[in-house]
Amino acid sequence: MRVAVVGASGNVGTAVLRALAEEDAVTSVVGIARRPPEPTREPYRGIEWRSVDLAVRSGVVDALTEAFEGADAVIHLVWAIQPNTDRDYLRRVNVDGTERVARAAVRAGVAHLVVASSLAVYSPVEDDVPRDESAAHGGIRSSHYSVDKVAQERLLDEFEAAANLSITRIRPALIFQGDAGAQIVRYFLGPNFPMALLRPGALPTVPLPKGLRVQVVHADDIGRAYATVVVQRAAGAFNVAAADTLWPRDLARILDHGRHVELPPEVIRPLIHYGWRARMIAADAGWLDMAMGAPVMDTSRIRGLGWTEQHSAEDTLREVLVGMRGARGMPSPSLRPYDTRFGGPIESLTPRPTDRAADRGFLMLPPDGLAARVPDHVDAELLGLYLSDHLTGATAGRARIQRMAHAFAETPMGPDLADISDQITRERELLSELIQLLGLRRRPYRQAGAWVAERVGRLKLNERIVSPSPMTPLLEVELMRSAVIGKEGVWQTLESLALDLKMRPSVFADLAADARKQQTVLSNLHAHLRPDTFAAEPEEVSDPDSEARTPDRR
Repeated sequence: MRVAVVGASGNVGTAVLRALAEEDAVTSVVGIARRPPEPTREPYRGIEWRSVDLAVRSGVVDALTEAFEGADAVIHLVWAIQPNTDRDYLRRVNVDGTERVARAAVRAGVAHLVVASSLAVYSPVEDDVPRDESAAHGGIRSSHYSVDKVAQERLLDEFEAAANLSITRIRPALIFQGDAGAQIVRYFLGPNFPMALLRPGALPTVPLPKGLRVQVVHADDIGRAYATVVVQRAAGAFNVAAADTLWPRDLARILDHGRHVELPPEVIRPLIHYGWRARMIAADAGWLDMAMGAPVMDTSRIRGLGWTEQHSAEDTLREVLVGMRGARGMPSPSLRPYDTRFGGPIESLTPRPTDRAADRGFLMLPPDGLAARVPDHVDAELLGLYLSDHLTGATAGRARIQRMAHAFAETPMGPDLADISDQITRERELLSELIQLLGLRRRPYRQAGAWVAERVGRLKLNERIVSPSPMTPLLEVELMRSAVIGKEGVWQTLESLALDLKMRPSVFADLAADARKQQTVLSNLHAHLRPDTFAAEPEEVSDPDSEARTPDRR
């Protein structure tokens, strides 16, 4: 059996890969992710990796169809939770992305599509009676996550009715594992949350919403649930959760020392909402609404297939809390350790249509580079100042090389300059994100000053305001060449520090080599410009008789 997994590098996808590896019936796996993980590390080794971004405007269905060729089943796991301030992006990834996966599965002749749904599809209830898969599924209207999950299932209903496709919907509880600790902090708490509060005993008493009950499932258990339905070709909906449901007293015992106070949800909700608006926490209040309204799930149907959990809800929650405190992760961009800040090119964000793919600097880093840190024996303040100064130079250099590439676009040097322009754009973004990734202080006023100075400098370059000087191209090439020589220096410095920063020296050695190639191109352009730059223009020779022949117009 050949299985394709869309979203194979995330929390659930990583566990699904582990589970499929244990199934004798599964002979090959295609892993699909926007940014594939480190392929030499478990459980990502031996997977046929394809890079596909579900949110781009065109070409997605074709790319997925090609990836699905020969697959007996497709497991679709991709779901964007952040940025929760961009509903258009979330809808495009979550709902439109599911439609694209389903269309590609039909085109590729796949017989079985298994989709990650959620307990969030169920309509709100006011009791604790377990519901099976036939319960009303209208969702929680104030939760964007729930609204999109309902829309996803309605889309699957349409495909099920119109296409020759067997569809399975997995409706899990909250999915945790210790190695997703950093990711969960990024998605739900954010970098400004005081992590000390997660330490046992940090609070004298734990405030919890009155009536809260939580169902949990370990990532490895949900991974085995996906493998079970794939191997048995089981269709329909399946609730999946550990047998034990956690109540406020259980949560207080796990989170702290058992002392807790139950507060009305309507008291807690404004705190979450305004905390989210102030960027103090990453999760919006819709998650509280979903937690309070979603029913307790009856999991008899998945257990009828022989599935049973190997981790209790309590053990799973304890494990993930340890992982969150330690910011644990895996060698995957989605599960990168130690980073609690969402955003930037690290995440699976799609640039707006006006953005260029070349502008996303972290595409240049291998996944394990996302675990970089500044050790105690390296002066972080000096390193931050050094990198910020080079970022300032790169900001001015980017504007200059883009103008040069445009000016020489129709010459034989045009393609090479366009390549350099793309490279310098990527390298500038890499420097910017390295400063963020290493936790160094940003100095945006320096970059803004460089942007302004570069434009003012155009006026001063040759003491001309309106008309360009023949000397301008030559001077700009010299300035650009000097900047590239300086840039080679920063890559060499980072190469020497790479092991201390827990990064690969080869990344920066390659960038230094690229800088030398750029210098060669710029030197060739300089040699091309030199002969004609200072050539005197021939003086106009006037006809001595012209004045006599000119009619008197006075």
